[in-house]
Amino acid sequence: MSRLPITESDLHAYADDLLSTSRRQEIDGYLASRPEEMARVQAWRSQNDALRELFDPVLDEPVPQRLRMNADVDADAGSDHWMRFGQAHFGRYAAALLIALAGGVGGWMLHGASRPPALTAHAGTEVPLQVAALAHQAAVAHAVYSPDVRRPVEVAADDEDALVKWLSKRVGTPLHPPRLGKLGYELMGGRLLPGQSGPVAQFMYQDAGGQRLTLYVSTDQEQNTDTGFRFAKEGAVNVFYWIDGKFGYALSGGIDKDTLSTIANAVYEQLDVPR
Repeated sequence: MSRLPITESDLHAYADDLLSTSRRQEIDGYLASRPEEMARVQAWRSQNDALRELFDPVLDEPVPQRLRMNADVDADAGSDHWMRFGQAHFGRYAAALLIALAGGVGGWMLHGASRPPALTAHAGTEVPLQVAALAHQAAVAHAVYSPDVRRPVEVAADDEDALVKWLSKRVGTPLHPPRLGKLGYELMGGRLLPGQSGPVAQFMYQDAGGQRLTLYVSTDQEQNTDTGFRFAKEGAVNVFYWIDGKFGYALSGGIDKDTLSTIANAVYEQLDVPR
């Protein structure tokens, strides 16, 4: 009997541990001689792990009363089918869906704020919802794309002029990615992402050890007067974020808070120029 061809869906199901033992063994053999495909599968697993770490704490929160009304509907046998369907396709659709949803629910899941000594924040003030959502969206985007082995960016830094022109045109304002070489991080490239009310840009940096940082740049902050420099922690992702006029910036990474603070100050100083 000839074996069934191995499809993209099979690889996603393999990454999500949804295959039978026999099918998994077939794909083990398939991947053993295809290191690039194995790298893709490992990247999907890393993305799934990062997303689970980011969102699993929500499972411990109480279910809102308005959502309990439909609980009985979900108890029928048909719901199991749709749950399995959703799990099987999670790896393929989660990235775009979660980043889009983050704009609407970001502030709900954010934690406390603080600031590094080089910049000041308004003491004793609460973080406005839209400002807090900026940090959450940036953390989700970092968790989704920074582990990617095959295509972490849409346009690589070796074509930086084209990258900057493209993102500047789509976002609607000139963008200038900071230089972080003195701190050990080089620009990898960037991509376009959905924001709360329009497109945003993400620039990705990497050091010699493979550690990655992302700078999330939004231009839909004109209604915010809060310009405090703040810190948020989303799962394993640390974020420093701030508002400068219509611009919202968020620097995200898996490195420790103090180191990220130093880099965030360097980013701030380079971006703090007259416009």
